[in-house]
Amino acid sequence: MSGLDTATHRDSGPGPDVGVVGGGAWGTALANAAAAAGHSVTLWLRDAAMAARLEQARENARYLPGVPLHRRIVATSDASALGAARTVLMVTPAQTLRGVLTELGAAFAPGAAIVLCAKGIERGSDAFMSEVAVEVLGVSAPVAVLSGPSFAADVARNLPTAVTLAASDSRLAARLAGTLSGPTLRVYHTDDVRGVEIGGAGKNVLAIASGIVAGRGLGDSARAALIARAFAELMRFARAYGGRPETLMGLSGLGDLVLTASSPQSRNFAFGERLGAGASPESASGGKLAEGAFTAAALVDLARKRSIEMPVAEAVAAIVSGGASVDGVIAALLARPLRGEAE
Repeated sequence: MSGLDTATHRDSGPGPDVGVVGGGAWGTALANAAAAAGHSVTLWLRDAAMAARLEQARENARYLPGVPLHRRIVATSDASALGAARTVLMVTPAQTLRGVLTELGAAFAPGAAIVLCAKGIERGSDAFMSEVAVEVLGVSAPVAVLSGPSFAADVARNLPTAVTLAASDSRLAARLAGTLSGPTLRVYHTDDVRGVEIGGAGKNVLAIASGIVAGRGLGDSARAALIARAFAELMRFARAYGGRPETLMGLSGLGDLVLTASSPQSRNFAFGERLGAGASPESASGGKLAEGAFTAAALVDLARKRSIEMPVAEAVAAIVSGGASVDGVIAALLARPLRGEAE
């Protein structure tokens, strides 16, 4: 009997309002948040055995131990169960988004809103996540992006959290923000899709740099200076690619950077901290995905195409690729010519 069949006794109503693709920590946390907001939710996992365990145990022991799965959630590996959802959250790593959308796209209901929750830029194509989605699903697909300062554990434990949802159609953005907002998750909305995507992808790379400084023991003064200069280059990048400055100053830019550049809970910060302490890029991951490690080269490629100076991002890309040492990169950054702060 599938996970979908075993759950028919719960008060899930005639069909799911929200589908969530991805059963990791963030996918499970967002599924719980959507259910807490009053929606019935289908949580899709590729692994049938894992979906069955989650459905039976009502706890994602691997990623969110101790957090019960909301009663309105049905966990399943049956893609057809997503067909009744009006809103589908894609909570898969950025580098796998294209493949998962290609696999599941036919199962989505016509007109279902697709909310992209990965923060990154696709390697090889240098495409933003919304561009990937449009390429796979077609230009008529309603696509939105969710980003902002949020740890899965905080959202799952109903701690107050605020994020931003962007869609080019401002009415769609407002509707989806209302759909996902709940007792402790507050969702703001905007039509600046590119600005939100740049903030989410770029901050992962810059959080690695902050972690490197911490791991190298360079002090809080150096880390504060790096975060400020890193944010300045992120603003330059956003302006060049059509993002609005006020978006980068908000939750999905500055807010997310402050969170992930200062906390070991951030996989990107922790990855950078281990690099700074002397670990190789291969061993520094600790078996956990650090999205910024994949995004760094793509971010630098896009910056060079428009002659945007991003020395911090370039330094991270060089270290992650193994093309430069931490000490060599630090020396090079400190040797850069002095200039006006606004330059």
